[in-house]
Amino acid sequence: MLLAIDVGNSNIVLGVFDKNKLLCSGRLHTVQLDTEIDYSMKLQKFLEINNASCIDGAIISSVVPALVRVLKKSVQLVCGVDAIIVGPGIKTGINIKMDNPAEIGADIIVGDVAAAQKYPLPAIVFDFGTATTASVIDKTAGHIGGAIVCGVKTALGALSSSAAQLPDIDIMPPAKIIAKNTLDAMRCGAVVGTAAMMEGLVARFEKELGEKATVIVTGGLGKVIAKASCLDIKVDENLLLDGLKILYEKNTK
Repeated sequence: MLLAIDVGNSNIVLGVFDKNKLLCSGRLHTVQLDTEIDYSMKLQKFLEINNASCIDGAIISSVVPALVRVLKKSVQLVCGVDAIIVGPGIKTGINIKMDNPAEIGADIIVGDVAAAQKYPLPAIVFDFGTATTASVIDKTAGHIGGAIVCGVKTALGALSSSAAQLPDIDIMPPAKIIAKNTLDAMRCGAVVGTAAMMEGLVARFEKELGEKATVIVTGGLGKVIAKASCLDIKVDENLLLDGLKILYEKNTK
């Protein structure tokens, strides 16, 4: 079985594959101050709950550098395997056409790898997390760039903490687009506004590409935003886990 770990700024997503089947997945809060023992206990519990004890391979992608060594050690302690780390030198099959390829986040590469194998190219991948990232992949499987926007929850948190009369809200579609109350107005801005932003970016990306692209959405809020959009969207909640599995296979065969 393969253990795939995607470390984000807010959450760590865990997945266990048996060949091509995703047996189970789950989320942990990202806590930078946790030790390898803390994460070992959490990992052990996750595997026990899901009856996934026969781990013979592991791969880790992280946008939190401080946790790479900690999680690699935790995997070694719990599973007895040496995890592959997504980073420089790993085989991806993606041609990074950036000014400085070292700047690109591991999560973006993992998403690109999965998108290039699972969907028609060119493609545009939106990952709705702490930050919202847009990744553009051309028809030759080259990462040609994209955009980074403040994440939906991040933006709402800043808004409610800076404006005394605006509360914390749950993120869901508003009752009407033209909102009749403060809560729906905030939901409209967060959900419909983000969907409209995505639509605008896609239109401009496709104009620069010179052709239509497959639009893929992932991340914790991806499904909510996709439902509010007028675009034809592929919602893929396990895109990064699939990408990690593909990368593991590319680098172990």
